[in-house]
Amino acid sequence: MAAQNKPFHIGAFLLNLAIPIAIGSLGGLLTATSVKTWYPTLTKPSFNPPNTIFPPVWTFLFILIGISAYLVWRKREQIVHFPRTLALYFIQLILNLMWSFIFFYAREIGIALIEIFILLAVIITNARVFYKIDKIAGLLFIPYILWVSFAALLTYSIYSLN
Repeated sequence: MAAQNKPFHIGAFLLNLAIPIAIGSLGGLLTATSVKTWYPTLTKPSFNPPNTIFPPVWTFLFILIGISAYLVWRKREQIVHFPRTLALYFIQLILNLMWSFIFFYAREIGIALIEIFILLAVIITNARVFYKIDKIAGLLFIPYILWVSFAALLTYSIYSLN
């Protein structure tokens, strides 16, 4: 049975949304104190967005990531290497969380800069793998790629200025 003919599974959909949102929330908890205390003391570039922009953008991105994962999950029986696909997906989520930990909790901007380029490479790889499985699932990663690219530029600028 083709995935597009399969019924919508609300439980699986909600789980696929909950996973990236939960990981993002954990990242938010790791950043909460530093955003109020340490981060304001850093010299930032002129294009640094206000702190209020980050939570809604990340929430939106995590929703897109969850929808993308659900679309792939629906085709799991057709995916030869589904465990590898799943592992890649979770690796990029863990790397996303680790960036928050390294940058805001450990306050290691240089290490965070290296880590975000690894994260970006894994996100792009994840998007390509998802695209081969489901074009919409892959395309839903584009805003995430663009935002993390911007975050990499921001991280580089903050590293350079501090």
